[in-house]
Amino acid sequence: MEREEIVFVLHGLNVTQTNRHIYFVFILILYLFTMFINVTLICAIVLEKILHEPMYLFLCNLCFNGIIGASSFYPKILYDILFDSHVITYIGCLTQIFVIYFYVFCECTNLTVMAYDRYVAICKPLHYHCIMTIRKVWTLILLTWLFSLLEITIGIVLTARLTFCSFDIDKFYCSAWVVVKLACVDTTLNNLYGFIVTSYNFSQMILILVSYVNIIKASLRSQAGRRKFMQTCLPHLITLSNFVISLLFDVMYARYGSNTSLLALKNIMSVEFLVVPPLINPIIYGMNLNQIRNSARKMFSCKVSALS
Repeated sequence: MEREEIVFVLHGLNVTQTNRHIYFVFILILYLFTMFINVTLICAIVLEKILHEPMYLFLCNLCFNGIIGASSFYPKILYDILFDSHVITYIGCLTQIFVIYFYVFCECTNLTVMAYDRYVAICKPLHYHCIMTIRKVWTLILLTWLFSLLEITIGIVLTARLTFCSFDIDKFYCSAWVVVKLACVDTTLNNLYGFIVTSYNFSQMILILVSYVNIIKASLRSQAGRRKFMQTCLPHLITLSNFVISLLFDVMYARYGSNTSLLALKNIMSVEFLVVPPLINPIIYGMNLNQIRNSARKMFSCKVSALS
């Protein structure tokens, strides 16, 4: 069978005719709201003209990546629910894997860079603007995207070389580990690369941990330091914890989950990292950062005034 003719069957979605439209409307509202709050936060930062501040540039990058992550999952499941479709083409599957894992790798690296930014801001405040220049910030953002692109491109090339003996995917979206398990050829190279990528991203989590040990030590020395930590670092810690926990749910299920598990729990575990972080991140930062909150309030006030 030609690779272009391969069609994978998705088995994770289980909705009846009676509740199909309810699921569709609920998921559509969730997707639109996720897009809305991420776009709103980006617009608020742009309108407030604070893009010269490194933290806000990284935050824009985080929200833009959240839009990518949400868009890698929602459109396909909405289509499947509406048209009762449970299949995906070979090209479509590789494309979805590419976008999902690009989002994951970019999120990990961006959170690491944001931790470094907070470390410099709190531990070396007098040298902050000398170290975190706008040129350096844009370089870090560009490297975040390029490294993420390189990571997933190698993964896709290794996956594309495989021959498959089965075409049944026990999820309602394509993921690299599940697709690799369907291969009927040796996947040692894929497993090795997966271990290398996992180790690399885990090392980033260690760097974040080390950064925050130093940040907390520095913050405890003064009232101003504690206030800055609560306003800018606490949201980052919540965002990081949210993403890591969500990702661990999917990784643990993919590696050790049983096919006899409860379907609802299995589905929630497998998509949490695609649903929760893009939804929660802009809310957390929007609530904690005064400039963003005030800018969003002014933006909506102007729109209400224009309509009236």
